Amino acid sequence: MKLIALITGATSGIGEATAMLLARDNYNIIITGRRKERLISLQEKIQSETNSKVLILDFDIRNLNENEFAINSLPEEWQNIDVLVNNAGLAAGYSPIQEGDIDDWERMIDTNIKGLLYVSRLIIPKMIARGKGHIINISSIAGKETYPFGNVYCASKHAVQSITKGMRIDLLKHGIKVSSVSPGAVETEFSLVRFNGDNNKAKQIYKGFTPLLAQDIAETILFIVTRPKHVNIDDVLIMPTDQAFSRDFNRREFD
Repeated sequence: MKLIALITGATSGIGEATAMLLARDNYNIIITGRRKERLISLQEKIQSETNSKVLILDFDIRNLNENEFAINSLPEEWQNIDVLVNNAGLAAGYSPIQEGDIDDWERMIDTNIKGLLYVSRLIIPKMIARGKGHIINISSIAGKETYPFGNVYCASKHAVQSITKGMRIDLLKHGIKVSSVSPGAVETEFSLVRFNGDNNKAKQIYKGFTPLLAQDIAETILFIVTRPKHVNIDDVLIMPTDQAFSRDFNRREFD
């Protein structure tokens, strides 16, 4: 019998790569996001390339009512979720705090913190009832340190780190594993979103070095969820070889 993994924010980047990789590893997959056309495209790709089933949940993770409706509407055969990957998240804006856009702050807090909590609150009791499950929260190097102009985004990812620790403590007696993955620079839509679609600014972030790819993070997640029952990978900080900390890069010219 196949295990079931639910991946939030599966319309691009790390979420999409993780859904694809877990499907290839024989998981049935629940994918969530707001861009339905992308979810359909991913569903078709998974079903054409693997033997796994895919269920789409198209909703806004920032909205509690939509979370409740989506999770509570799961067909019976999809309710026993074995792995929850809380991947949905974003950075919006890049400015000193005194010039910050409050709408950007709310988007980050509502997605990165509240969205993660909403989904987890709805799924964790189902895991407790079965006495097993694994939650992987996608954090960031921004959850380990704070960098200029990252203020609220960094705060949101510090919150993810703290929530993860709290989950691990509270769910310890229930046999539920809890892990976090904190990537450094990964070339996805992350910077494009942060700079409000400015492709030139987004490209500058990755100029002169080789960043991580979404596939690298997906492979890390696969490693975490395939450990033996007695092993839990608490926290992984994964960086490009050319990055030491949030602002320290070995940038050079490429031919």
